[in-house]
Amino acid sequence: MKKVTIYTDGACSGNPGIGGWGAVLMYCGHEKRISGAVDNTTNNRMELTAVIEGLKNLTEPCEVDVYSDSAYTVNAFVKGWLYDWARLNWVKADKKPLLNADLWQELYSLAKTHKLNFIKVKGHADNEYNNICDNLATDAIKNYKTLL
Repeated sequence: MKKVTIYTDGACSGNPGIGGWGAVLMYCGHEKRISGAVDNTTNNRMELTAVIEGLKNLTEPCEVDVYSDSAYTVNAFVKGWLYDWARLNWVKADKKPLLNADLWQELYSLAKTHKLNFIKVKGHADNEYNNICDNLATDAIKNYKTLL
């Protein structure tokens, strides 16, 4: 199984507002940078979208180290929340609706294809690739705004 590294980040101008996401995929010395933006979204949705879009760029099942500064995203995997939500039919243990259930369901489906290892990184610090992803996300927001 191929080993891939993906760094991800999401950003939002207003929350909700125009959001952007960025990801850097790395495999055998090759690097691919991807990004995008949407209107009327939240920072958490963009964090999830960055991971989803990174995984959707893989052409075969891989072992993936996913680096994110989003505790929301990382903890869902590391603490097993995602699997609990799936078992509870996408509601939380307190029976309240799960926010962003559509994205969690898509990510859950992708997680079945790949072996995922989530690693939390400190945001807006000295992690080169986290900073690149942050720039990709914020640039996507700026570019989207110029189209309005």
